[in-house]
Amino acid sequence: MLSAADNELLTRTGVGTPMGQFFRRFWQPIALSRELPEPDGAPMRVNIMGEKLVAFRNSDGVVGLVASKCPHRGADLYFGRNENCAIRCVFHGWQFDVQGRPLELPNVPPGASYHDSLRLKAYPTREYGDIVWAYLGPDPWDRALPEVPRLEFGALPASHRFVTKKLQECNWAQSIEGALDTSHFSFLHMPAPGVPSNANPDAPADEKRLRWIREDPLPKFSILEHEVGFVVGGARRADDGVRYWRSAQYALPAHSTTPSTLPGETHFGYTWVPIDDENCWIYTYAWNPDRPLTEDEVSKFSGGHGVVAEVDANFIPIRNRANEYLIDRQHQKHISFTGVRGVAEQDAMIQDSQGRIADRTQEHLSASDAAVVRFRRAVLTGAKALAAGTEPQAPLRHDAYTLRSGSWFASEGVPFEQVMLERFGDPFGRIGSNATAGATSASAPGQIDKETTR
Repeated sequence: MLSAADNELLTRTGVGTPMGQFFRRFWQPIALSRELPEPDGAPMRVNIMGEKLVAFRNSDGVVGLVASKCPHRGADLYFGRNENCAIRCVFHGWQFDVQGRPLELPNVPPGASYHDSLRLKAYPTREYGDIVWAYLGPDPWDRALPEVPRLEFGALPASHRFVTKKLQECNWAQSIEGALDTSHFSFLHMPAPGVPSNANPDAPADEKRLRWIREDPLPKFSILEHEVGFVVGGARRADDGVRYWRSAQYALPAHSTTPSTLPGETHFGYTWVPIDDENCWIYTYAWNPDRPLTEDEVSKFSGGHGVVAEVDANFIPIRNRANEYLIDRQHQKHISFTGVRGVAEQDAMIQDSQGRIADRTQEHLSASDAAVVRFRRAVLTGAKALAAGTEPQAPLRHDAYTLRSGSWFASEGVPFEQVMLERFGDPFGRIGSNATAGATSASAPGQIDKETTR
């Protein structure tokens, strides 16, 4: 469990909070590129970590991200005119570029100091992997910035990936904890106990793998730290004395990948972005490094499939907190473990059910929570260090974010780093030139955390 003070520190990301300052040292997704489809198009509202902002794609195709209130009288720039490479307030015509510099102040006399001194708060943006990213850290226009994290899906041709997002109606931290807790698959995503078949067409694994997951609800976990986070592996009993390994990546501050992918299969990942302390966006991406996604795959993802939720035009899940995820109690009794359709929706239901902000002072953790404990340690340590004056190094290591995770098979007793080496050619799951970088551990480079294993 956490103390009340650490739970508060973990979950609050508003301006001036320690975790909020930590998050602001990293590039954050603020929109899908397709939400701002054309130059001089309609602005969009962006709420991130308690800040109310407006995004717009200017005449040159560059995305601006500025404070929502005009500094003149506080009119909302969402209603403004996006024209001539700037956003113009429709109240009195004040106009600002993507750096927040005033281009026109029609009702301010020439020579007045406002023309030189006035600035609208604005943040730099980049586009990578069909996502618009923003840097909300201090003095963003006056210093060299780190690069956007080079998550693998974004480096591939657009035909090899599918990118979307969904609203999650709870705090960011408990949602990412749900993803890192891979042991829950033995229950949450399984058939009802009376159903003999293990088949689940919505799950990213075949029936044999699902049987192993269902039959062994207590995987043996190992954790290996790297430059920007850690990889966690869970080993379950398979057939004939073989261990079935599932690995998942965590990268600071809020990126994760899923554990089921075998060679040739499609990978999945997430990035969590706090809207406020009680809601977040989850950017979800599927990618295949070996081939373009098929029309059938894209069609399934577009309609909601597996870890990709079914959403409406505003990226709000069809099955959500307000309608109790359309739970079907007869379906729960006879067909599925939860009575809720969709892997993503099942995750959302259980994460939301912990409350808008989970009270970690009341929990009782077990060995299966090893990755959750390590995640908390990583972000709390980073936020506390920054508050004490030590800047995080992970934002400077953008190439170290090129990571993969997935499934593999090994004999009993084969260590986790060997499993990763066989599966990915690198003991940490690093890909390409990234695999030559060094690793760090809480105790020694490359060491597995033995205390977290069963």
